[in-house]
Amino acid sequence: MSGTPRTLVLSEEEMAAIADAAVADLARRLADRAFRPLYDADTAGHDTVSHEIVDGEALARLHALVQLQRAVERQKDRAAELAVRAGAGYPQLGQACAMSRQGARRRWPGLVTTGGAPATRRTVSPTQHPAPIDRSH
Repeated sequence: MSGTPRTLVLSEEEMAAIADAAVADLARRLADRAFRPLYDADTAGHDTVSHEIVDGEALARLHALVQLQRAVERQKDRAAELAVRAGAGYPQLGQACAMSRQGARRRWPGLVTTGGAPATRRTVSPTQHPAPIDRSH
């Protein structure tokens, strides 16, 4: 494989903690940008409205996380294609994804034999949306 060799300097637990914090922050920012509150939090006076605000924020963040998960899957596919073009095989793809060589072959069928060309695989379109959030409690 060409490129600069890399070695892991963080533990898997450290990487997971950093990734969790980054994803939580990104989900919050994406939800804040993508959704408009139905109520003004400063003027919400009674418990029902306040409870609906919390529910709406949680659902907006969940919606954002679904979009982020889909984006991560697309990025994984692109990274696998680039790795194969640089010389990686299924054993290296599997190791990078914490799966077996056979698991990598099932995930990206034909990718290694086609030299990094996109494999035919069912993917979620970036414009495909989950069901709309019902905030009409």
